[in-house]
Amino acid sequence: MYTVIEGGVTVAAGFQTASTAAGIKYKNRKDMAMIYSEKPCKAAGTFTTNIVKAAPVKWDQKIVKESEYAQAVVINAGIANACTGAEGMGYCAETAQAASAALNVPESAVLVASTGVIGMQLPMDKLKAGIAAMAPELSGTIESGTEAAKSIMTTDTRKKEVAVQFEIGGKTVTVGGMCKGSGMIHPNMCTMLSFVTTDIAISKELLQEALSADVKDTYNMISVDGDTSTNDTCLVLANGMAGNAEITEKNADYEEFCKALNYVNETLAKKMAGDGEGCTALFEVKVIGAESKAQAVTLSKSIITSSLTKAAIFGHDANWGRILCAMGYSGAQFDPEKVDLFFESAAGSMQIIKDGVALDYSEEQATKILSEPEVTAIADVKMGNASATAWGCDLTFDYVKINADYRS
Repeated sequence: MYTVIEGGVTVAAGFQTASTAAGIKYKNRKDMAMIYSEKPCKAAGTFTTNIVKAAPVKWDQKIVKESEYAQAVVINAGIANACTGAEGMGYCAETAQAASAALNVPESAVLVASTGVIGMQLPMDKLKAGIAAMAPELSGTIESGTEAAKSIMTTDTRKKEVAVQFEIGGKTVTVGGMCKGSGMIHPNMCTMLSFVTTDIAISKELLQEALSADVKDTYNMISVDGDTSTNDTCLVLANGMAGNAEITEKNADYEEFCKALNYVNETLAKKMAGDGEGCTALFEVKVIGAESKAQAVTLSKSIITSSLTKAAIFGHDANWGRILCAMGYSGAQFDPEKVDLFFESAAGSMQIIKDGVALDYSEEQATKILSEPEVTAIADVKMGNASATAWGCDLTFDYVKINADYRS
């Protein structure tokens, strides 16, 4: 069993970070970060499903697939390096070259990640200067990790990090992570950059398998605005410095790691959904009693992406008809006359409909429940034992304001 601890990507043995204000797009704030491992790492990754893929995504896909190991990640905020043509791939190569020289690691061991405005060209002089400034400042302190998490934000309002520890084979293993993501967030990966570090010893194949399986229930189950980004990247680096016997098969140790990885990824996913651009509430949707996991996933995603439902959550309005409507156009088959619906939050819980029909509930109490910063809707379709959970947020006036002038 894992224990939640303070910190993020620097808590696992051997990992260090640095951050700097390179002036790539933002002024008077940090906008670059670097993650470095003292030892070479097994690397795994999952990436955007958008056909339009940013240059860093293509670069990282190649590194994860073909390189023997990875040892560093260079991240910039403000400019996405997406839709930048051949120059964009050249920027990735230049970034790797600069990091290679500064850190004394192979270029093939350098991963890159960018987030921000699509279509703008990266100012490589500033980016290279940022790398040179960060390399001597690398530190394994919790504070350094937190600063790195802050530096990769775009429209995020707060840093996002988490870490856990657990024991396997008498060794303490740590998994830590940080991410950014606030807008252009939609299931099947989003404008999110997520970086997970761990000192576990595990084969590259099982590391990738664990990550690929876990994103289905974590990052792929969040939505802010229904837009799937060009830059989505989730990277996991494992340097083996915990000293455990290397995990090469799906045994009890592997399962313990998967549980810890799931907690880290789910926590980061929920932090992104709850920090959606302009939002005031994290909106969680649980579909239970489904006949299959696929059915539950489809229904929960449909509810979480419904603009009308999201607007109702913003207005603290128990407009359950919008939820039932979103379920109805999802494509999943169910009997609407058997659906039970509940709302719950820190303010209490309440059943709103039974067998598809409204109960005589208190609108005042419902509004109180929906006024909390974290709100859950539970839909029971009474068809089986499968379930799924999705996360999103309310739709507010500020979302439009933020995205109406994002490039300025």
